[in-house]
Amino acid sequence: MTSAEKEKSSTGLCRPPPSPAADPGRAMKVLLLVGLGALFFAYYWDDNFDPASLQGARVLLTGASVGIGEELAYHYARLGSHLVLTAHTEALLQKVVGNCRKLGAPKVFYIAADMASPEVPERVVQFALDKLGGLDYLVMNHLGAAPAGTRGRSAQATRWLMQVNFLSYVQLTSLALQSLTDSKGSLVVVSSLLGRVPTSFSSPYSAAKFALDSFFGSLRRELDVQDVNVAITMCVLGLQDRASAAEGVRGVTRAKAAPGPKAALAVIRGSATRASGVFYPWRFHLLCLLRGWMPQPRAWFIRQELNITTPAAA
Repeated sequence: MTSAEKEKSSTGLCRPPPSPAADPGRAMKVLLLVGLGALFFAYYWDDNFDPASLQGARVLLTGASVGIGEELAYHYARLGSHLVLTAHTEALLQKVVGNCRKLGAPKVFYIAADMASPEVPERVVQFALDKLGGLDYLVMNHLGAAPAGTRGRSAQATRWLMQVNFLSYVQLTSLALQSLTDSKGSLVVVSSLLGRVPTSFSSPYSAAKFALDSFFGSLRRELDVQDVNVAITMCVLGLQDRASAAEGVRGVTRAKAAPGPKAALAVIRGSATRASGVFYPWRFHLLCLLRGWMPQPRAWFIRQELNITTPAAA
């Protein structure tokens, strides 16, 4: 051995890297990742979805004119469900109704409705009960961004957002609950990651989504205690693949929209199997778990998803 080789050996430059077994911290990280992977694999592999279970099901679907709501309507139509569709814009609803009929839906009705009006939910539920004779699924998917001419965090904008994105959900639920109890049906709440993990520049919208999560989480426990066989499926989705959602975050976030058809199918599969939660993309489940470990993420971490920069140093 030359003197140079002896020097390298003495300084440790020629030593092989430590194995995972020799590094307890690294070994624990590997085991944790493997365990999480196995957990998610088992969670999503265990799927007893039966498409035939939705044939003839009576479904009231809100926010049905565009995006994931439109795709939900098409999936239900292919599966042979009876539908009442509602959304704000009648012309778009008429187009979706026509497509649902072409896809094989045995019954399709629609009612144009603006959930910003407190009296509208009662009219919508009564219309659905009259047309379908009862409900097996109440699928609440509608949402609203701050109305034009209001500041994003103003009391006026927040009040409007709470009516559309939270209070109308409560109204629809209370009005449809008796019919769903009779049919042993399901409440399906299409929410957002912002109802589990707060982020910047979305405080009123996020507040409404957090309210949904708390309300329906508490309602699930109340129904369990009272032995009421109505399932509640909370759906945590990412940025929806629709023009209004994309416009609302244009120039703010780098997040990409989730594909509407795939997200809609995940919602239908989860609700048909009476799952308590649906996460799409699946990694959102992990993000929700991580929030418990890191409730206050550092500002630099948040900026990775936002198109903002820190002020230049003077």
